[in-house]
Amino acid sequence: MNKEERLNVITKTIIGIAINVHRALGPRLLESAHEACMVYDLVSADLKVEQQKPLPIIYQGVKLECGYR
Repeated sequence: MNKEERLNVITKTIIGIAINVHRALGPRLLESAHEACMVYDLVSADLKVEQQKPLPIIYQGVKLECGYR
């Protein structure tokens, strides 16, 4: 399996898990509940998961270390 095919399989797995979690929990729960269930299912699918990883943002020429999570 080449790199593109592998990425397609991973993407399909992630989207499928997201849909299943949404169907099971519905739209009204907090994002943190959906995140916890998504992480559980992603790890169960043998995918490596990093939660709430800080990503920098450049603002007015200054690099802020935790602009996004």
